[in-house]
Amino acid sequence: MKEKSISSLLKKLNITPNNIELYFQAATHSSYAHEHNLSGSAHNERLEFLGDAVLELLISEMLYHAFPKLPEGRLTRFRAELVCEESLFKIAVSLNLGSYLRLGKGEKASGGRCRPSLLADAFEALLGAVYLDLGIEKARAVIKKIFSPLLEKLELGNLCTDFKTMLQEYTQARLTATPEYKIVSESGPDHNKLFVAQVLVNGDILGEGSGRSKKEAEQAAARFAYNTIMQNKK
Repeated sequence: MKEKSISSLLKKLNITPNNIELYFQAATHSSYAHEHNLSGSAHNERLEFLGDAVLELLISEMLYHAFPKLPEGRLTRFRAELVCEESLFKIAVSLNLGSYLRLGKGEKASGGRCRPSLLADAFEALLGAVYLDLGIEKARAVIKKIFSPLLEKLELGNLCTDFKTMLQEYTQARLTATPEYKIVSESGPDHNKLFVAQVLVNGDILGEGSGRSKKEAEQAAARFAYNTIMQNKK
């Protein structure tokens, strides 16, 4: 990676670095560090640890001010949607972050530049670098620039991947079947209802989820089913 390329990424985010090496570190995967016999702190795992905490704090602050009437439980779910791996992966892709990463040969050959978990971690490492280099105010500005446009999608319940679509594509391709959704319970007053949905394929229950709307409950059920299928494939 050349400094010019990392500089172009920083320019996208309106970042003028004091210490460019922090951003090279944020883009350095452990596989690259091991192959090049770099020190244990030369890769991005420590920055990812820090960036994760910075992101959670500043997203919590953003949500607190953006949705002053929402209870803690709803804010917690919103935060989880914003910082979920899929959401961070999409952001990393939009920034073309994969093209800036320094990967070991094996990681590169196995498609590491497109791996969701790797890209999500690299994005958090980048935020950790911003925080260390320029402080919390700049980290707040970067996060606001990136995440503010997502708040409307978040409120509508379609920020992260449409798990209903993903599950349908998977079951139609592998099982030649289409998922069916069923609301199995409904509780609470009209202004604060809680729905519970199940998703079934060929009559078998694959997942269950709850939400404040039928759509949210169905998405939650689909998410559970899809994640369970993917986990069992490993």
